[in-house]
Amino acid sequence: MSPLDLLDIDASLGEEERQIQAVVRQLVDDRVRPHVAGWYEDGQVPARELAREFGKLGLLGMHLTGYGCAGASAVAYGLACLELEAGDSGIRSLVSVQGSLAMYAIWRFGSEEQKQRWLPAMAAGEAIGCFGLTEPDHGSDPASMATRARRDGDDWILSGAKMWITNAPIADVGVIWARTDEGVRGFAVPMDTPGVTAREIRRKMSLRASLTGEIALDDVRLPGDARLPEAVGLKAPLSCLTEARHGIVWGALGAARDCLETALSYATTRTQFGRPLAGFQLTQAKLADMAVEWNKGLLLALHLGRLADAGKLRPEQVSVGKLNNVREALAIARECRTILGANGVSGEYPVMRHANNLESVLTYEGTSEIHQLVIGQRLTGLSAFA
Repeated sequence: MSPLDLLDIDASLGEEERQIQAVVRQLVDDRVRPHVAGWYEDGQVPARELAREFGKLGLLGMHLTGYGCAGASAVAYGLACLELEAGDSGIRSLVSVQGSLAMYAIWRFGSEEQKQRWLPAMAAGEAIGCFGLTEPDHGSDPASMATRARRDGDDWILSGAKMWITNAPIADVGVIWARTDEGVRGFAVPMDTPGVTAREIRRKMSLRASLTGEIALDDVRLPGDARLPEAVGLKAPLSCLTEARHGIVWGALGAARDCLETALSYATTRTQFGRPLAGFQLTQAKLADMAVEWNKGLLLALHLGRLADAGKLRPEQVSVGKLNNVREALAIARECRTILGANGVSGEYPVMRHANNLESVLTYEGTSEIHQLVIGQRLTGLSAFA
């Protein structure tokens, strides 16, 4: 048993859930950990190669059913996200954007033809998807999106831009959200369509082992059947975000656990003033407080996962999980850095990399402030968004 599992939470997992977690952890140990520091430093990652390997294990869209998807439980998916993000937040982002945003949108709102065309290839990692909602001038307020889609006979013409889109530089299909005369609608856009340009965003200080891009849509002509027929209104993309945020609730704990395990190992082997760092009261207090918060976060994630598997998970409950677990994971990463001293900023250790990544996780798919407002609306019955 891991020393971090103070509350024996592992005993609450089913055998299949533990097996899935172990398989993903081994994959991360073998395929990600030996290389991720270099990927992060270089700002490059072999995303297509990794996607195919993840596809072979059934990790892409693993909580969806049919079309080559594994049909795993929400808890199993969460545990997979935890292990992936223990390797790097960018690696978990590759999987969750593929499965919980792009694939989920097509699976939930697409036509049967769209599902057959894209989902099996995406589940296998042979086709990469991205999710185009955020814009250069519209992040937390997607209702104000400037991207437009207008009818031209039987076709649609899309114009606009999307920003900070994970997987965009290598994506084969983009789920693009646009305003129409009938409201917000979603489109499955082959990324090689004339008028679509994806430019990689470079010089990031966070999520460097992840490919992020800006998408330009210059009078992109699409056939009528490119529209996701069941996606009506802003509620559709927001439901996709709820799906993806559940993975973040778990994933952030993976980054925090990796920091904690690193700090614990360092503190028990690094000697100062004639004793290991772990033998000092201040160090033990830090480790104890962090372990308590990590266990509380894991209990929260497990509870939300069980609610999801029972079909009872509500969006504001996901907001509670995202707000708490990412905030606490970032605090843990920062505290662990202090235990490592100057070594805490070295790329030889994963702590600063996780801390930098979590700065992005704190912001994307709903900032802390947005989730506070979601929770506040639930508490008061009053919307404070406008």
